[in-house]
Amino acid sequence: MIATFLSNREEIKISVPDDSIIYESHFPEPEKSDAETVLDSINNPVDSDSLLNLLKNRKSGKVVIVVSDITRPIPYFAFLPQMLELIESAGIEKDEILILVATGMHRVSTYEEYVEMFEKIIADNYNIIDHNSECEKDLIELKNKKSWSGNSITLNRHFVEAGFKITTGLVEPHFMAGFSGGRKAVCPGLSSFETVKNFHGFEFLASKKACNGNLKGNPLHEEALSVAKAAKVDFSVNVILNKNRNVIKAFAGDIDSAHLAACDFVTGCACPTVTEAADVVLTSSGGYPLDASFYQCVKGMVSCLPAIKTGGTIISFGGCSEGIGSSHYSETMSKYEGNWKRFLEDIKGGLFIKDQWQYQMHCRTLEKIGQENLLFITDGLKQDALNNLSVNGSSVNNVQEKVQALVNKFVADGKKIAVFPEGPYCGPVSRTSQYEQLAGVM
Repeated sequence: MIATFLSNREEIKISVPDDSIIYESHFPEPEKSDAETVLDSINNPVDSDSLLNLLKNRKSGKVVIVVSDITRPIPYFAFLPQMLELIESAGIEKDEILILVATGMHRVSTYEEYVEMFEKIIADNYNIIDHNSECEKDLIELKNKKSWSGNSITLNRHFVEAGFKITTGLVEPHFMAGFSGGRKAVCPGLSSFETVKNFHGFEFLASKKACNGNLKGNPLHEEALSVAKAAKVDFSVNVILNKNRNVIKAFAGDIDSAHLAACDFVTGCACPTVTEAADVVLTSSGGYPLDASFYQCVKGMVSCLPAIKTGGTIISFGGCSEGIGSSHYSETMSKYEGNWKRFLEDIKGGLFIKDQWQYQMHCRTLEKIGQENLLFITDGLKQDALNNLSVNGSSVNNVQEKVQALVNKFVADGKKIAVFPEGPYCGPVSRTSQYEQLAGVM
């Protein structure tokens, strides 16, 4: 059979055995346009008054709409204009609206990315700014408020001081927090570096409950939700995308209840149960924009772990069109290449470096299969860069050709193969943990 993947912005097709185990999402076809689906959710909110009524009774100050950055493939251009029209119908002028990009610890956006995300008419006619987790003048501590872990809470000043706060996000399986969306727009999306130290710290990520598809007992979920509630989000919009990146469902309303409803829906569509562990997993990194950096490609390597035997092999690939990731991340990877166990010892002992969390999750894969068996193929990085990334990496001119050759080799050796055409957008769960994971979203 032929499996189709995305690498960067291109489709690649790989021939795999007919008896391969295929892990892919199964979402219903969209019944309406993206805009109609989102507006329907806004007009029929979960545990909330209507958005228009809430806006009419808002406090004085800006209406802040929190959006995801370019790393999330949300088609804002297809529904944000209609959302803005609805908001403005409540008597709110354009200059009273701020679109705030929840970059978290990521880099700031470019104008070209604003145009790609929102289209030029919004990029040129609305006030859009990016959150900066290390810009002190744009941060403010919530007095007399602590997070679930007892940490102080410092967030984006524009958000905290807003008259009305709307968050938006994509709900999908998330390899740390169980599911993305909802509360993550605030933590880590709008949080200071200090505020996310526990959220992305060693202890939280060492928890077995910090994994795809699980909210129950997941410390990252508990921490993020406590921060979002402390910030008093007024209205939340959660969208769900199919593999074609159409909005097929949306849940709006209360920051917690609407998100839980979205997670429950996604569980049934994108969190299949693993019934047989494979010798080899073949996975993409989700294609652009998710695979633009090696940092984000790690999600594909980790998300598939329930489907692979201990000591098995993962064949992963991604575009890496923007390189490795931040300078902090690149330096950390280079420093600890070949010595990931010392890295874990150091961060367990108190060392904290920006972006260390991605390498800690990467180490889960190394613990299960070893570096030699973690094959990563890209045409976006040179070989000397790959040699510093704790993978058995190959820099190639033709990703499809190299991946096909590897698959053919393992098939000839009689290996059972599991295939993830969507990469981390499909998050399998182990049979033993299925009950707990489902219970977490009910």
